Amino acid sequence: MYQRDVEKVVNAILDTIADALAQGGRAEIRGFGSFAVKKRDARTGRNPRTGEAVSISEKVVPVFKTGKEMRQRLNATSPKHPRKKVEPAATNINGFVDA
Repeated sequence: MYQRDVEKVVNAILDTIADALAQGGRAEIRGFGSFAVKKRDARTGRNPRTGEAVSISEKVVPVFKTGKEMRQRLNATSPKHPRKKVEPAATNINGFVDA
């Protein structure tokens, strides 16, 4: 594919996601994750420089949650560094660990 065609496809996908979020909906890419909007209530914050109270208005922010397949791919064990299997300690009848 040409770079200009790839750019058009990527921009179309991002525009579709942005339009869905702007309408208050959500967008999901199977195996990758989902985009949604979250409402943050108005609150009182502090100016870090002066310490005075500042009123922060209500706002809507985008959030992203990874999909199950993506989390599995990111957290897969590599052959170079396999995870150590931890065996449970043997306990005696009184519940104490045998040395």
